[in-house]
Order: sequence, then C-alpha cells, then structure tokens
Amino acid sequence: MANRTDVARLAGTSPSVVSYVLNDGPRGVAPATRERVLAAIAELGYRPNAVARSLRMSRTMTFGLVIPDNSNPFFAELARCIEDVGFEYGYTMLLGNAMDDDEREATYVRALLDRQVDGLILVPAHGARTWIAELSQTPVPRLVLDRQIAIPHATQVLVDNEAGAYEATAHLLSHGHRRIGCLAGPADLYPTVDRVAGWRRALSEARLDPEASPLVHVPFGRAHGYRAGRQLLGSAQPPDALFVASDEQAVGVLRAAAELDVRVPADLALCSFDGIEASAYTVPALTTMRQPFKELGRAAVEWLVSRVETPTTPAARIVLAARLVARGSCGCVDPAGGDHAIDVDRP
Repeated sequence: MANRTDVARLAGTSPSVVSYVLNDGPRGVAPATRERVLAAIAELGYRPNAVARSLRMSRTMTFGLVIPDNSNPFFAELARCIEDVGFEYGYTMLLGNAMDDDEREATYVRALLDRQVDGLILVPAHGARTWIAELSQTPVPRLVLDRQIAIPHATQVLVDNEAGAYEATAHLLSHGHRRIGCLAGPADLYPTVDRVAGWRRALSEARLDPEASPLVHVPFGRAHGYRAGRQLLGSAQPPDALFVASDEQAVGVLRAAAELDVRVPADLALCSFDGIEASAYTVPALTTMRQPFKELGRAAVEWLVSRVETPTTPAARIVLAARLVARGSCGCVDPAGGDHAIDVDRP
C-alpha cells in the first residue's frame, strides 16, 4: 500500500508538500507542483489515513443523523436529501434509526457523540427524550429537524405546518366541502399540534365550527390511517372531506374508502401533508402539501457546516413553507402518473 513518501518520490517533491496539498495548507503549493502531487496520488491509489487526518484537523468530517423510523418514506426521503448535501460538502453521514423507541434513540445519540461526529441532526421520536440533558453538556453542534422541542444551543429547521394545514383545508373548502374532518397524528407531537391548528383556523374563518367536525388522533402510518379511515367513513355522519396529517395515513384512508365503496373524490375529498414520492402513484393521486425536502436538508447541513467552521455562529430558527400539489384526490384534475408526475412535483 502506497504511503505519503511514495507519493512525494513519484511527484519529485517532499512529503511535507504532499501534506500541504492534501490539507490545503498551511503553506501554498505552486499549481504545477500541486498537479504533479495529485497525479501521483491518482497513479498510486494513495488514500490518506482518515483517523490521523481527523486528529490533525480536530474534525472527523462526519455528521450524525437520528430519525424516528427509516422505513417511513418521509424520513427516508428527508435522510437522502440530508446525505446528498452533506456529501456535497465532503461529510459522511452516520445514520441512527430510533424505531420510535426512546432508549434506542438515546443509545444512538450517545454512540454518535462517542464517535466524535462534527455535528448532530436530530428528528426526535415520540418519547421521553432522556438524552437531552446529556447532549446539553457537550459542545457538539446540534440541530433539531421537523420538531419544536427545547434543546439548549440547538438550531431548529422546520416547515410551517400551521400555514400548510390551513392552505390544505382552505383548498378543500374551495371545492365546496363543509363537513371537513381531520385525521391527525399523535396529539402531543408539535407537527400534529400545528397542523390541527391550521385546520381549525381555516374552518373558523369559513364560519364553520371545528368542534362539529370529526377529529381523530392516531400514530402516523398506513395501518393507523386505514383503521381510522374505516372508523370515520363508517360513522353515522361521515365527513365529505378529510385533511389527513400525513401521506402515509392518507394511503390507508384510500384503502378503507375502497373497501367501504366510498368514491374518492366524489364521496370523499382528501388532502394530505408531506408530499412523498409515493403520493403521485395512488389512485387517485393524492393532493398534498409537499414539504421542501431538498431545502430542509440544505438548510440543516449548511448551518452545521457554518457552525463547525465558525463556532460563534448563533443558533437559529429556520422555517420553510410547504406548497400545495393539487391532484385527483380532492377533485382537481388527476395528472398522469409515473416519473413525469414525480418530476413535476419535485422542487
């Protein structure tokens, strides 16, 4: 295996100059010499010792990412966007899948801190979050995504859930619906709290009593959406429209509607939230508030990079807007499916 001395010998220079090229300093290297060093590195297949380099730089060039459930398409797409931006900046992403379990989540947070990641991105699960006190005692830059929870010195990157839910409900109102129910997520989770608030505000501004419309709280997921859908649609006074707090739940509602011979959108109009790729492939395709996955990932990674390079960078609260993607489930024109629909929906 080639070492730095071999590279220097082939390039006709010293090992210290090779080091300057690899580390982009501390001394400058003439362009012609740099090209010879890079050519020698490529010819020999030289790979610097990452551990030794991280010790010299006081950086590991890794970020940690902990998400509630990587089988959920929303978190999978979000993680992919975060990883893409991190890769663009030269960072490797280490992923921890909490499986909505507080103990497992805490174990991943500790493990990533033990591995001396340069920064930590957290999408906290629905649990006690026993790790917050431990994290607060470390200097590692930390960022909370998709959740409004108090973690000292942590930046928050969020979507305006309240405004998005309001727009979704207003869109259903524009189709003439008046009995608009809400199938929401866990009642004490802030994305849910804000989305329910947006649904309530839209109904109130339309002079409709939110208390007279059905509201059901269930965990996010297709199975929970399916069971809640059967409950709502099988009731004595079923809604004629539903704002559903996630696409995954809405997929379950579509199954429930099909089994109960409830036509979508003729008998039941649907508008959901998230804008995962799968939402374009249901029948009819889901009208949804699409979260800006790429922008969320970029905002998170770029803040961490800035904090690593400039430790005095202050914590921030970054709020991005969701956008309405109108399709067939609400009564709008249902677009052609397949890759075309996905390409159109991507920001």
